Amino acid sequence: MANFNIDSTKARTYDAIVIGSGISGGWSAKELTEKGLKTLVLERGRDVQHIKDYPTTNMMPWEFEHRERLPKEITDANPIAARCYNFKESSAHFFAKDNEHPYIQEKPFDWIRGYQVGGKSLLWARQTQRWSKYDFEGPARDKFAVEWPIGYDDIAPWYSHVEKFAGITGNKDGIDTLPDGEFLAPHDLNCVEKYFKESVSKQYKDRHIIIGRAAHITDPQQIHLDQGRAKCQHRTICERGCPFGGYFSSNSSTIPWAMKTGNMTLRPHSVVHSIIYDDKKHKATGVRVIDANTKEMMEFYADIIFLNAAALNSNLVLLNSTSSRFPNGLGNDSGVLGKYVAFHNYRASISGEYEGFLDSTTDGRRPNSGYIPRFRNVHKQETDFLRGYAAGFGANRQTYNERNGLGESLKAGLLETKYGNWSVGSHMMGETIPKESSYVALDKTQKDPFGMPMLKINVGYDDNDEKMIKDYIEQVSEMFTQAGFKNVKSHDGHRNPGNDIHEMGGARMGKDPKTSVLNKWNQLHACKNVFVTDGACMTSTSTQNPSLTYMALSARAVDYAVKEMKAKNL
Repeated sequence: MANFNIDSTKARTYDAIVIGSGISGGWSAKELTEKGLKTLVLERGRDVQHIKDYPTTNMMPWEFEHRERLPKEITDANPIAARCYNFKESSAHFFAKDNEHPYIQEKPFDWIRGYQVGGKSLLWARQTQRWSKYDFEGPARDKFAVEWPIGYDDIAPWYSHVEKFAGITGNKDGIDTLPDGEFLAPHDLNCVEKYFKESVSKQYKDRHIIIGRAAHITDPQQIHLDQGRAKCQHRTICERGCPFGGYFSSNSSTIPWAMKTGNMTLRPHSVVHSIIYDDKKHKATGVRVIDANTKEMMEFYADIIFLNAAALNSNLVLLNSTSSRFPNGLGNDSGVLGKYVAFHNYRASISGEYEGFLDSTTDGRRPNSGYIPRFRNVHKQETDFLRGYAAGFGANRQTYNERNGLGESLKAGLLETKYGNWSVGSHMMGETIPKESSYVALDKTQKDPFGMPMLKINVGYDDNDEKMIKDYIEQVSEMFTQAGFKNVKSHDGHRNPGNDIHEMGGARMGKDPKTSVLNKWNQLHACKNVFVTDGACMTSTSTQNPSLTYMALSARAVDYAVKEMKAKNL
């Protein structure tokens, strides 16, 4: 029996364990396996293999029973998921349903999740902007919350590392507030978007309109061909999974790449219960897992653990990882674990019309849009609110068909496309401020379907957000009006926090172990062989889409962890 137990433990022992297979988990797995570590990747959801498990990717609109709309019984059963714009007949199978993992909303919060191999990398918006030095310096500049322990120069080489592999389209715009990267050929702005760019540059010296930077292959390099990925086909149905690998996902890129090394073991249907801490060894020794199908509890062991379960689930795992040394959650000596959670404010939008360029229209599709980098409170505090916002921008020609008449005249009207004015639109992407009162915690009595404590979420808008919304509407409306756009209207959608799908923090990085959970290497201050490189690690949110930063932080942390392991410091 003793030998059997030894053999059983050995069979469940690896060099490294990665919890989660989404954007950051895929990168952790790729980097660890490339460096020769036998790595176990744990995913709570089902396996989704590239191409094979994209059931709707080549379906035509008329092949969907409900023409992409979901039946009322499905939307009624999933009010949270249904508020996400991509929750539709062609992609609903990539969303976690509301009853799969219930949680407690102390304030309204839409927790959007993708429980499968690849996570939300199958569903993301694919916008990939680098942070600038000003973004990292924000907390130090305005003295709100804690300072970042790293700056732009620390992460810049790792941005380059992940951009080259992932494939990022963009233009080298030379804007210090939004650093250029390792770009493939850029998409183009259309004529009205270029006109607006010129108008803004004439009126403002610190405001820019650029084409977005996005994780789409426009000019395949050898590294992309080696992954089996091809040029983006501009189908703009990315949320179904791309059989060409035209956009970056864990499924098309990092997970199969890690698998090819022969060093990765992928275990889906594995709900992580907690991380095991050994009081005598003063380090984590493994992970407790609940088999999603059998509900059996089992343990796996490793020298290094990377927690990439996505921001709030990573907080949940740490909070649930209690021991005599850490009664309030693994690494929680500071008492800040689960606190200082923030998100992106996408509430406001602006629309308008333009009567120029009526001799032009657009043709085809573009999986990208224009982008307005942040211009508020960049170098100094200049408004009555902290931090700032970026914004999306796009223009398209209005079209319509005559629907009057009967018979042949009706058919003719429906077949003839007529053109109206150009529609222009923008949406805000605002930074929210991490506060102690914005937190997640474990409920003491209510359990989820796996017997784990339900997560309580207490995150909401504040006065700073309201002031920022007002300023965005005023400033961008002014930019629209100065460009000659007509019928300019603003809209506050009052969407719930979380619906932006950019929740961050709770296990923030920092210089001082008394006020943070992680150090500058994404390493727990109090448990050196556990690293957190997903959204949970973020000290502040800035305004950029965060996934590229998670990728870079993951690769950087793996490089450090492996060096430390080889030096026998872990």
